[in-house]
Amino acid sequence: MQGLLGIITFLGFAWLISENRSRPELKPVLSALVLQVILAFFLMRFDLIRHGFGSLSGVVETLKIATQEGTQFVFGYIGGGEIPFIIDPSSQKNTFIFALQALPMIMVVSALSMLLFYWRIMPIIVKGASWFLQRTLNIGGALGVAAGAKVLLGNLDAPLLIRPYLKDFTRSEMFAMMTCGMATTSATVMALYSFILKDTIDNPIAHILMSSIISIPAALAISRLMVPQGSNQTDGQLVMPYRFTGWMDAVSKGTADGLNIFLNVIAMLIVALALVYIANTILGLLPSVGGTPLSLQRLFGYLFAPVTWLMGIPWHESAAAGALLGTKTVINEVVAFSDLAALPKDTLSPRTSLIMTYALCGFANFSALGIVIGGLGAMVPERRDMIVNLSLKSLISGTLATCLSATLAGLLL
Repeated sequence: MQGLLGIITFLGFAWLISENRSRPELKPVLSALVLQVILAFFLMRFDLIRHGFGSLSGVVETLKIATQEGTQFVFGYIGGGEIPFIIDPSSQKNTFIFALQALPMIMVVSALSMLLFYWRIMPIIVKGASWFLQRTLNIGGALGVAAGAKVLLGNLDAPLLIRPYLKDFTRSEMFAMMTCGMATTSATVMALYSFILKDTIDNPIAHILMSSIISIPAALAISRLMVPQGSNQTDGQLVMPYRFTGWMDAVSKGTADGLNIFLNVIAMLIVALALVYIANTILGLLPSVGGTPLSLQRLFGYLFAPVTWLMGIPWHESAAAGALLGTKTVINEVVAFSDLAALPKDTLSPRTSLIMTYALCGFANFSALGIVIGGLGAMVPERRDMIVNLSLKSLISGTLATCLSATLAGLLL
């Protein structure tokens, strides 16, 4: 009953802050929830299906390795190449440089997406997705491609696949795509999460991948409650948006566009994290609570304690679980996963640790807002005002979606 109360509460809160509470679109919301339950049941109960989905991560792993081939040639060891000196084990984590080892994949995906348009493959995929998704979840094909790709790709890699159609997105479709980005992770960091949690839960990579899969319909349900679609949507009847002189022209254009997005992401990420530091510095001037200075992480931890209880976590563990969710929201999920792994063994039960793995497995944090605003704003500058207006709302919807997935996982596992 605790988990069921949580599901009702999360959906009710999404409706409460909806832009149009008087006309909730119940059919697509219920369809998305039913799809989530079906996916979760089969993925969590049948190993064969879970292993089949797990093989898809190899595609993105190939992209990651391919990107590293370029970055290590250009940047050497700071781009992921072999380190020419001995590293102190205590500082091993400092060898990972986010800007040079993670973000360059944006440029590779951008170039590949242009090739897919040049070969006329992407318009066919969008049209097929439109036919299926309009008859199941009542969403357009372009949104369906971005939502499906988001299971494995990053916050900006997935939208790049449908970049030409973003300018035609309705407010609801843009919000749904942003929510899918906030509610999921990407295969490029799944291995990192798995390594962090290897001594905390069994088979962490399987649960991380399942979380990303079942959070897609949850994100579509929550976003549809908060920003109803109405009658207009991008129906997927799309035409070739580019004209290229050849495949090298397509690669060149995609690379140049990816570079612009790459630089925007770096700038916005620096500013977003700096603002969090400034906020924590100001809060630190206030009187300490419990002998520890206040911070955004602690404040969000207090706020999220009841939320984690609604996910099915016992009350005596909800404060520690809430602190993890607060850390994930204010900083990022990597730090939150590290904190989860570092907790004393008797702090959280194995079941609570598993539920929190699903709850933390998403990009809904303030630093991701900088990525979304900078990246999507560069992709479709004519919709930048809409993107900025929806960004904070998408953080809330993404958090609700991962909480919904975590609650469902607690009920099924």
